[in-house]
Amino acid sequence: MADRSGSYVARSMGPVGYRAFVPKPLPPDPPIQVDHELLSLTSLADQALGKLAATADYVPNPELFVFQYAYREAVLSSQIEGTQSSLDDLLRLEASLKAGSPEVDQEETLNYVRAMNRGLEALKGGPVTLDIVRAVHAELMSGVRGHDKRPGEFRRTQNWIGPAGCPVEGAIFVPPPPELLPDVLGALEWFVQTDTSLPSLFVAGLAHAQFETIHPFSDGNGRVGRLLVTFLLIQRRVISRPILYPSLYLKRHRAEYYDRLQQVRTMGDWEAWLKFFLRAVRVAAEDAFLRTKAVMELRERDRFRVMEPGGAASAGVARALDQLYQTPYTSANQLAKTLSVSQDTGARIIKRLEELGILVEITGAKRDRVYRYEDYHTVLNQEAFATEAW
Repeated sequence: MADRSGSYVARSMGPVGYRAFVPKPLPPDPPIQVDHELLSLTSLADQALGKLAATADYVPNPELFVFQYAYREAVLSSQIEGTQSSLDDLLRLEASLKAGSPEVDQEETLNYVRAMNRGLEALKGGPVTLDIVRAVHAELMSGVRGHDKRPGEFRRTQNWIGPAGCPVEGAIFVPPPPELLPDVLGALEWFVQTDTSLPSLFVAGLAHAQFETIHPFSDGNGRVGRLLVTFLLIQRRVISRPILYPSLYLKRHRAEYYDRLQQVRTMGDWEAWLKFFLRAVRVAAEDAFLRTKAVMELRERDRFRVMEPGGAASAGVARALDQLYQTPYTSANQLAKTLSVSQDTGARIIKRLEELGILVEITGAKRDRVYRYEDYHTVLNQEAFATEAW
């Protein structure tokens, strides 16, 4: 049922002819067939999201944790596209403890965080719109590879997906011609803004697949499309904060991810795509729940450790510990600046946290020493908390 998802139109590029795919408006027709497996996966994903949402409501200073989730997702989503940058790189840059300017891969990943924040701010004024999508793309592509490909503007030329350097006739998939973008994008915008009887997770999954099929930008479509999932789940109040990111699952199953998207176009198999997407959501929600729980337990343990024998912690040490959840890297000078205290006070706080085993010096240098909140760093860098053996 390939025509269930769209149809092909003939086009030419000079003497070369090719066929571009034009998706049908959502929702799919015939409608999604909800079999027992799809129903079960939806229920399990909803349960995992509910458990995560309940836990997130009890997180002290939730923005500190959201900040780290954003960076983790930025790294994973960018790695799907081949960008090589680590969470450690970004955290040290954020703490202003990495010398020199960010490398290209690091800047691209930092742009992902900026793009997400721009989209989240825009969502406070209303639903997801094409204007928001363009603004997010502009932030994502600013000053990095692809900055010459009209950041924030929908493409005006034909693009295609295939091996590097392949001509259009050798493409695996050719998205809609540029002159048809207003129609297909307008239909997608209508779908995500319209109340529907479809479950919210279906809406997010269908919209992501449709966006990747349209491929409206010359570059950056995958990353914007994954951000779209987060934006839609927040818009539809499935989550209240950006703490659900399925990119770890998508990265681990990258080949299947691309295959499922392609099967929507070639076979109209929306159901198989949604099953894959729901598994990714469940793993992401379970992982976020367990990771958040581990951070909360660590925070309570270390807040107790910084208490003085008489039962109180110095204000500076307590504030420093909270700041370490913004970034687990620091130095005496950086901490003094962040807390607005003298350098001597910053050094004393560092010494106290080091004595307690909370901070570990990682440079081995005598000057310009850098410290890391080792246990928190371990939680952040553990690849996965949730098992996929379900």
